[in-house]
Amino acid sequence: MWRFDKRILAQFDFFSIILIIPLVVTSNWLIGEVVPALAQKQSAYVGVAVIAFLFVFLLPIRRMSWLIPLIYWANIALLFAVEFFGHSRLGAKRWINIPFIDATIQPSEFVKPALILMLAYLIHKNPPPPDGYRLKDFLKISFYILLPFTLIVKEPDLGTALVLMLIGYGVLFYIGVYWKIWITILATILLVSPLVFKFALHDYQKTRITDFLSEKPSYHVQQSIIAIGSGGLTGKSKDDATQTQMRFLPISTSDFIFAFLVERSGFLGALAIILIYVVLILHLMSLSIYNTDYFIKVVSISISFMIFIYMGVNISMTIGYAPVVGVPLPMFSYGGSSFINFMILFAIMQNLITFRYKDMYDVRGTKSFL
Repeated sequence: MWRFDKRILAQFDFFSIILIIPLVVTSNWLIGEVVPALAQKQSAYVGVAVIAFLFVFLLPIRRMSWLIPLIYWANIALLFAVEFFGHSRLGAKRWINIPFIDATIQPSEFVKPALILMLAYLIHKNPPPPDGYRLKDFLKISFYILLPFTLIVKEPDLGTALVLMLIGYGVLFYIGVYWKIWITILATILLVSPLVFKFALHDYQKTRITDFLSEKPSYHVQQSIIAIGSGGLTGKSKDDATQTQMRFLPISTSDFIFAFLVERSGFLGALAIILIYVVLILHLMSLSIYNTDYFIKVVSISISFMIFIYMGVNISMTIGYAPVVGVPLPMFSYGGSSFINFMILFAIMQNLITFRYKDMYDVRGTKSFL
């Protein structure tokens, strides 16, 4: 017999959900002003994400932890499948067509929760010593980070690959690795970076970097800066937001949605959204710091890093302080894969926090609502 345990409500982290709601509502409002049909699709994505959240939240994740390596390798298999069966757009092969329906999936998005769970699994099984992981353990965990990184770079999708790598090594830095290893890595990066730029990057990737370093920003960034500057303190009305309404601002519902936000709601609106992100990031960090369970520590700090990286890169590129890459504003830019991905991650975190003191069966032997 299934029953609902009211103690779940006491453990559930409502604060993070409360912070996500204004992001979703504001995003849908902005997208609807530009392309109402896209707003309807985004609402459908939100609905799917809510269902995915509830499904993952109710899974006995700790009892199913033995499945985590299988999930990781299944996602690696999907990345390999992109190479042979992938769908190409604009010179990049990143998607797989879903048979019988007019839809595609981007496996690189779903690798992120798989990698985060795999890191949590590995670190939980083998916690770091007081002075941090030594070389053998560091290389073992690095293998699981660098394998998907290499496959995603090959698509090519350097932005997603770098985010994945930064999250992975950010977690290791937070959990603890012997300091001499970090010094060696930093020195290697400084020595190898010029060679990577010259021989490893594609021409369009080099162009984005040179555009960023040049005195004059690219056309996309110029239009973004104009939109942001024209927003003023409180923003413009819909009819007066000419950068967006007259299509001067490119990709205004996804990559450059922050510029659209500032044009419509001004400095105050942008500040409010940034503050929501900052509070959410700090809250997730606090959950990681004050929990000794490595599953909770790794998952919550990973989501925190992920939001920080996405937000920082996206906003920086709209104002000309970072190269233009396909990194969305988290839970704000239009798109289903990214939003569902974040909701799955939050569901995993909520599950680990809410049920950390419970088992699949309560002391009376009846099934709890898990």
